Amino acid sequence: MLTIDKYSRVPIYEQIIQQVEMHIALGDMPPESLLPSVRSLSVELSVNPNTLQKAYTELERRGLCYTVPGNGRFISPNAPGKLRSSRQSLLLDVAEKTTKLAQAGIPLADIITTVTSAYNEAKLGGAQ
Repeated sequence: MLTIDKYSRVPIYEQIIQQVEMHIALGDMPPESLLPSVRSLSVELSVNPNTLQKAYTELERRGLCYTVPGNGRFISPNAPGKLRSSRQSLLLDVAEKTTKLAQAGIPLADIITTVTSAYNEAKLGGAQ
């Protein structure tokens, strides 16, 4: 389910965080589902376990997962809600930027083309 691009400019731990967030948002990783263990994922992805530990620690810090000693890490019950609110904030940022672009006289077609291109690039490059 999780993959990495070792040639990406995005650090591996950030790729893992982004993908877990994406899978939570899409419902592929529902609340209370078990995350892959650091050990098994490190073997599967050929990544240093410390890198995965760093990603999982950051996911925990963000409140998206929690650890049950001896049982593993699980997606937090409120993870989808946390992601929704942070995504709403990002959409507000886009709205503000769009207003500034319109006020600068940039045609809507150019804005849409740029946003579409950036979105497609992010989907291809950031979440492989």
